[in-house]
Amino acid sequence: MRDYIIREATPEDVDDARAVMLDAVYRDFGTGYVPRWHADIIDPVSFYLTPVRHTLLVAVDEHDGTVAATAALDARGPAHPPNPRRLAERYPSGETAQLRRVYVRPAHRRRGLARQLVGLLLEFARNDGGYRSVYLHTHPHSPGAMQLWRALGKVVCDEREEVPGGGSGAVHFEIPFA
Repeated sequence: MRDYIIREATPEDVDDARAVMLDAVYRDFGTGYVPRWHADIIDPVSFYLTPVRHTLLVAVDEHDGTVAATAALDARGPAHPPNPRRLAERYPSGETAQLRRVYVRPAHRRRGLARQLVGLLLEFARNDGGYRSVYLHTHPHSPGAMQLWRALGKVVCDEREEVPGGGSGAVHFEIPFA
């Protein structure tokens, strides 16, 4: 059994965290790096480490010191487009804590890391005091994602069923945090 240290990322963690995130968008999503979607992956310092109301967490494998998982939170609500307009209106920037980049390397999955990371992100959102909701979107083919998010929250929009032509295929969730 491996042990992990979960903590806020430091500038020294950025390269390893970026590698976890890029691996996920290439391996799990099959999209590869898309600048308009993934600018935060390339520059996590500006997106997550510098802004006071944002954070990036890492789970570090104590055995070898590598980043095994990431999870981030920021105050940007879902943009329209590409997301449905009703979601952008329901989850406005500044009031919405959006969970992002909850990725676990395959060798470290099924150990509760994602759930622990999300719990700490929810605590961060509560402590901030300015967020009124927690939102995220995921893609159904992301390994383990639907099971995790259904256990933690509720579906507020399934584009496959609610958007003409299936939209992007994303499933949008709200996570209770009060």
